[in-house]
Amino acid sequence: MSVFNATPGTMPANTTFRPPSVAQVEVAGFWGARVDAVASRTADILYDRCVEARMLEQIDPDVPSPGVVIPFHSMSPTGNEFTGATVTTQMFWDSDWGKTIETAAYSLYRRRNDELERKIDAVIDLFGKLQQEDGYLSSWYQRIQPGLRWTNLRDCHELYCAGHLIEGAVAYFQATGKRKLLDIMCRFADHIGEMFGAEAGKRKGYCGHEEIELALVKLGRVTGQRKYLELARYFVDQRGQQPHYFDEEARARGADPKDYHFKTYEYNQSHKPVREQDKVVGHAVRAMYLYAGMADIAAEFADDSLRTALERLWNDLTSKNLYVTGGLGPSAANEGFTSDYDLPNETAYAETCASVALVFWASRMLGVGPNRRYADVMEQALYNGSISGLSLDGSRFFYENPLESRGRHNRWKWHRCPCCPPNIGRMVASIGTYIYGLGERAVAVHLYGDSSIRFEVEGREVVLTQGSRYPWDGAVSIKFDMDRPLRFKLHLRVPGWCPRAQLTVNGEGVDVEDALADGYVTLDREWEGTDVIRLDLDMPARRIYANPRVRQDAGRVALARGPIVYCVEEVDNPEPLHSLVLPSATSIEAVEAPDLLGGVVTLSGQAVADRSSDWGDTLYRSARPVREQTMVRAVPYFAWDNRQPGEMRVWLRDEP
Repeated sequence: MSVFNATPGTMPANTTFRPPSVAQVEVAGFWGARVDAVASRTADILYDRCVEARMLEQIDPDVPSPGVVIPFHSMSPTGNEFTGATVTTQMFWDSDWGKTIETAAYSLYRRRNDELERKIDAVIDLFGKLQQEDGYLSSWYQRIQPGLRWTNLRDCHELYCAGHLIEGAVAYFQATGKRKLLDIMCRFADHIGEMFGAEAGKRKGYCGHEEIELALVKLGRVTGQRKYLELARYFVDQRGQQPHYFDEEARARGADPKDYHFKTYEYNQSHKPVREQDKVVGHAVRAMYLYAGMADIAAEFADDSLRTALERLWNDLTSKNLYVTGGLGPSAANEGFTSDYDLPNETAYAETCASVALVFWASRMLGVGPNRRYADVMEQALYNGSISGLSLDGSRFFYENPLESRGRHNRWKWHRCPCCPPNIGRMVASIGTYIYGLGERAVAVHLYGDSSIRFEVEGREVVLTQGSRYPWDGAVSIKFDMDRPLRFKLHLRVPGWCPRAQLTVNGEGVDVEDALADGYVTLDREWEGTDVIRLDLDMPARRIYANPRVRQDAGRVALARGPIVYCVEEVDNPEPLHSLVLPSATSIEAVEAPDLLGGVVTLSGQAVADRSSDWGDTLYRSARPVREQTMVRAVPYFAWDNRQPGEMRVWLRDEP
């Protein structure tokens, strides 16, 4: 297998910082183990389960159409017309293939797998055979509902599927050097550009499920074709404009625009133009994909008006609507947001895809330069709300990620809406692209851990290597490998959770507080291959309290250490979890547990528990429960439900 070391296209860019390619970064340690799990197990599992679900039949034009395998959620009285709920997850099987291809691409770079590569090549061949002469490509509208293409962008995911296939194509090209799928998707993107746009005679539409926007930016960057960036900008700018496209589209297919299952266009963030939006609303994954695309466009076109809107939306999310785990979207009804400070724990939806998409958005907010506000949230979502969706061995998945369970919420093999498994797979397998950011004569270290990155300064290669046991230990060393001294800026993040950081360069101390700007220390100097940087981040166990307006967490406390949020599981704690009370005077001890859950640090301390053994058959009484001394042991939230099933909770009862 040949490996293509991707470089940016020839297109000029206004972006200050861009992520490196997967090929530029090697990861070990904490993330290396997770990438290995994806490369050795998850990538093959995704392909096999797509085949088991009959997805391969749908894209193969040489076999009979499988028809409707997954029933429609509902049908109109005639059974033929679209309504807001006339959808099936089968409509977006192409997107599952796109993410599976992307996961496989990153995995092939990590670990040679000739059989998987052969299978993915065969899938790509089928998409090539399926593609129509005008460039159009959609297995659903070509094989299941022919003749209805571009008739229901609001509900039916055509452009969303195109976006994920584009991302898969870019990744496969970068990982293998093979450009067949990239060429296929360029033709499809060209067709989309002919169909949609602000020019006379073109449709003024955009997708009900955002994704095409950020995918087109990736396509523009890898090909050097600015037309794809312009098309992405059109989709962002057109969203929510009047007359509303989804209303006009509904009338054109003979439907009543009011016959819409979700009733409001807040559901897909098209209720008003994007620059006028100031609250995160609707479907959480759609929102995060939109904001990620907006951030890309803001950076590529130096669009401050988009940046201003994104700042408002970021503040709304992080100050009123984000779980402590980096999860988001509390409601199953709309897979998204409800009202400010509504963050239930046991019924939390907190879809894995939503946390993954928040990582995408946060990383793109770093495109205009290092800023701890975004990197801290990216880290929060990465280490907690997203990777909780994947078992430690890479074989089982969560769709929802509640913060409390009575023991009946367990990982599953597959799902009728299998969007999350390949989404978490592709994110973990490409983790190196989130650790660093590359600018003009500058490199930013957003995340810490065993890894190395190759980049160029003045045409000369530099290798930056981190050594660290992060996230279990805050000690980080950084060294360089280069053939001559080179001047560039090194930006080092000091996490917001860190109470004290110490930094030395070649043994000489740096005043961190004086050097901080937006949460990063910037070291601007001529670097040599003998230079050694040491960063020590204090990582005490800490208590976290929610804003009193979060009614579900009133009187409760959560535990964290470094970037890791903890939970208690029934398997570690003999008392019913709801009876545990953590006094404020309790000292929390961090304990290395190398043989537990792949090697973690646990938190433990003295607690009390309400005794129930003396209540008998009494349901209520005037005497308070008797309390007994007990110990509480907490494990990282991301690792829960990897042992025997049982109760779990993040928020414990607090006692002053």
